[in-house]
Amino acid sequence: MQRVPLSYVWRNLATRRLTTVLTAGGMALVVFVFTAVLMLDAGLRMTMAATGRDDNVVAIRAGSETEIQSALGSAEAAVLEDFPEVARDARGERLAARECVVLYSLVKRETGVPTNVTIRGTTATGLQLRPQVRLAEGRMFRPGTSEIIVGAGLARNFSGVALGQTLRFARRDWLVVGRFDAGRTAFSSEIWGDAAQLRQAFRRHVHSSLIFRLAAADQFAAVRERARAERRLTVDLKPETQFYADQSRALAGFISILGLTLSVIFSIGAVIGAMITMYAAVANRTAEIGTLRALGFTRASILAAFLAESLLLALLGGLAGVGAASLMQSVSVSTMNWQTFSELAFAFRLTPGIVVAGLLFSLGMGLVGGVLPAWRAARINIVTALRSA
Repeated sequence: MQRVPLSYVWRNLATRRLTTVLTAGGMALVVFVFTAVLMLDAGLRMTMAATGRDDNVVAIRAGSETEIQSALGSAEAAVLEDFPEVARDARGERLAARECVVLYSLVKRETGVPTNVTIRGTTATGLQLRPQVRLAEGRMFRPGTSEIIVGAGLARNFSGVALGQTLRFARRDWLVVGRFDAGRTAFSSEIWGDAAQLRQAFRRHVHSSLIFRLAAADQFAAVRERARAERRLTVDLKPETQFYADQSRALAGFISILGLTLSVIFSIGAVIGAMITMYAAVANRTAEIGTLRALGFTRASILAAFLAESLLLALLGGLAGVGAASLMQSVSVSTMNWQTFSELAFAFRLTPGIVVAGLLFSLGMGLVGGVLPAWRAARINIVTALRSA
């Protein structure tokens, strides 16, 4: 059985340059949207997952989903801090920090619209528990003072938080003394200050959460069972990585559903465009198909050739779409996290899995759009085809 060479398929696409470019461009646009949505979802999830450490544990009030909703008493915090699984530093001090988390409205630089941002009251131990946070400019806030430091992501997107400026909230003036870089984590969208001062200013007699380091990373199950057995506690414990990943679940779900819905709608148009292109190719090459059949090429080889042409067209569109989407990695997005009701900045992230998914999605469109025209080409009668020459 003779097979149609791949060079024949490629020459047909090269001959119809304008049609090839337009059809591949339509597919590239769909693949770009599909890939960009996956990148946005991956960027959000990676940002939240990178915010924590596997050996850190976050404790909040049972039934609360976020630190904003939580209220953890000092007595409960003391019980947790006394667990033997809590790690100690070189001086024998417990690696645990009681934190206060509140919301404050700041004006976005681009839109001029007030948006909630997270203010986190923490301690020197809290800073020690998060080694990914480093001071980029200025200095650290001093305990017992109305001084604050701001995340790099927040400083980029909001007005009034430059070094040396003053924010007015909770009936106090708070001096910005530093800017910290927390990488691509949710901490970059927060304001940090002294926990005791923030609790006093906001008249909060309880803590929002307790974060502590495990003496060994595999002790989480043991500490969770100990907390469940302790009648004085009504808390939920989660590894810090899981805790912050859960904070993005609603937003990530919305992005995925909306993006995939748009991709499906656009892909229908791209498939129809590919199908029209391939049907036109079959109609214009009827005599050519008859000649190939007369030379001994079987129906199966004709079908495979036209199907390969459609898949190659889709592959070109897929590569162009993924390539264009890869440029989005330099773009940062700042939006409201519906679970925490606060601003969150994150970036598009391209992974090998997303590249493969984008190309498979493109090839799927090429397969659906090319199978019927290829079947039509394979069923053309030899005599009828040669008479049309």
